[in-house]
Amino acid sequence: MAGALEQQAGCAVPQAAFDVLKRYFGYDSFRPGQDRMVSAILAGRDALGVMPTGAGKSICYQVPALMLPGLTLVISPLVSLMADQVRALKAAGARPAYLNSTLTPGQQNTVLKRASEGWYQIMYVAPERLSDPRFLAFAQAAAAPGGVGIPLVAVDEAHCVSQWGQDFRPSYLEIASFVGALPQRPVLAAFTATATSRVRADIARMLRLDAPVTVTTGFDRPNLYFEVRELGDKAKVAWVCNYVREHAQESGIVYCATRKKVDELAQDLWHELAPFGVRVGHYHAGLTADERRANQDGFIADQIPVMVATNAFGMGIDKPNVRYVIHLNAPESIEAYYQEAGRAGRDGDPASCVLLWNGSDFNLRRRLIDRDPGDSELDVEQREQAKRNRFRLLSQMEGYCRTTDCLRAYILRYFGEQDRRDRGAGATQQSGARMAAGSAATAASGMGAAGVQNGAGAAASHGCGNCSNCLTSFATDDVTAAALAVLRFVAPRPGRFGKALIADTLRGANTERIRSLHLDAEEAYGALATLSSARIKDVIDQLTGCGYLTVSPGQYPVIGMGDRGYEALEHSERFTFTIKRRASKQAPSTRAQRAVDLLRDEAALDSRPRIGDDAELFEQLRALRRELAAERGVPPYIVCSDRTLRGLCRQRPATHDELLAVSGIGERKAQEFGEAFLKAIASFEDEHRR
Repeated sequence: MAGALEQQAGCAVPQAAFDVLKRYFGYDSFRPGQDRMVSAILAGRDALGVMPTGAGKSICYQVPALMLPGLTLVISPLVSLMADQVRALKAAGARPAYLNSTLTPGQQNTVLKRASEGWYQIMYVAPERLSDPRFLAFAQAAAAPGGVGIPLVAVDEAHCVSQWGQDFRPSYLEIASFVGALPQRPVLAAFTATATSRVRADIARMLRLDAPVTVTTGFDRPNLYFEVRELGDKAKVAWVCNYVREHAQESGIVYCATRKKVDELAQDLWHELAPFGVRVGHYHAGLTADERRANQDGFIADQIPVMVATNAFGMGIDKPNVRYVIHLNAPESIEAYYQEAGRAGRDGDPASCVLLWNGSDFNLRRRLIDRDPGDSELDVEQREQAKRNRFRLLSQMEGYCRTTDCLRAYILRYFGEQDRRDRGAGATQQSGARMAAGSAATAASGMGAAGVQNGAGAAASHGCGNCSNCLTSFATDDVTAAALAVLRFVAPRPGRFGKALIADTLRGANTERIRSLHLDAEEAYGALATLSSARIKDVIDQLTGCGYLTVSPGQYPVIGMGDRGYEALEHSERFTFTIKRRASKQAPSTRAQRAVDLLRDEAALDSRPRIGDDAELFEQLRALRRELAAERGVPPYIVCSDRTLRGLCRQRPATHDELLAVSGIGERKAQEFGEAFLKAIASFEDEHRR
């Protein structure tokens, strides 16, 4: 369990930290994990925080940065995140800055000069900046006696330092050397949302963290609904058009694997939504910088509700009210999927994550991996290792698509965490029916483990209750005979043939390929003539997922024998194998609750009398928020979140002090926006008294 990895900071959070949290951010208490990270950093300890998207990682270094003397450096690969964070900090009354390639050389000189004079409390920098001699000289002077001081270096997206992660960046390897070159070593704090235990160990080693306090709050995002659907390419597009039309007033992202598909789907959605006056944006590296910026800004400002994009979009976009994320194609890894899907529901309100896939997605991914020459900064052996790792990650992603298990439990197990709702399920949760490609480590041990599933609805009885698999009933089919036929065919010729050829041979297909290899003369030819090719391939996939078979990496994978496969053949009289099929129609996609729905739910639990309808006031305050944001040229969520607007509706503050009692309203925001909100609330109540 992840919690076993945690080390306590050994001291309580000082009251001054709570004062800073309230003054700048308007919160009375820290979220789980934030308090331990803040206390560790303030106590001078290195720290590693593994916290899911939306858990508030930035607070963990921003609060210390606003308390410690000198300049805190935040290393981040995400240019858009830097801009968002700086805008939000300025709105809160802090003194932040960023230094990246979007600034002209003259602007960069100005930022460095002001930083050396103590203008800023916190500065965001890209990892590539660390190798710039000018920046290194600045940092060394700042950290030396007489300089402004660098008390803390925070590393965001720290998984980028590990070749075992999905976003390895060679520039991250320079961080430890940069810190080591400073006259006085600062506290080093690393943060990531998606990291397996192997990647976490790599982060600590590669960054040279000194006995870090490690806080792992868990990877679960309980507000997210997960769904997987296997559809053909045309059916995918039709499904997305229908879903987006039904959710036209909600903010969402649709990810596609290629630029061409982004352009095509954006055009389809434009035709679908234009009659409703709903704008559709698109984003990929083939657009001009101005086009990308205009579409991104429109999405962040709630002017463009729907964004169709490649994975080039969204890194560091801190938009909290994304209500759905749809993947038109399977991503390359679980990490990538969870990071992209995790852009939904960052405000903690319900949101939906839907993955549409078919076999072509994985064929495309394998081709892309094979054709990718790899990072030029790596040697040949390192590039080959990186490619093998990408194939391994892709196999685990395919397992997610094929599993009939609880989708949330699959993701949590991948990150080494067992869902608390899944504990105690025992053998029934180790069914081979729900194991899938690349996940043999999670399969049950012992002969016949694949056949212990208790039948229809077992996933729902032990799962999360908030994913498509848990909301769908399943029945089990005994495919022991087919499984043994497959194993007996592969055993004498491991690593020679792919899945399709094996299936065609076993069902007795009369093809030129089979005849040329004389497979029609083999005893196994036609052994499964009563089964379809798709059914045999399904059995092969399930056997692979349980470790009975193996699949090679590459564009043209071949099937080999796993250790469990030989064991099954040796004890075939004891071997049973079952797979699950849907016993009922798949549950329909859930509709995430809108802010107004949540407002009514919350109002029902609050007995305080209020004048007028909260939902009507909410819409008025939301319109006011858009006006205030437009006047200042910032996104609406910089002014305040939907959750804060709901707090204003419930609490109905009438004075400055009452306004500060609303969660999310700090001193600066109360000064800048408070009068407008108080006036709007008073006007609303006056109107409804008449």
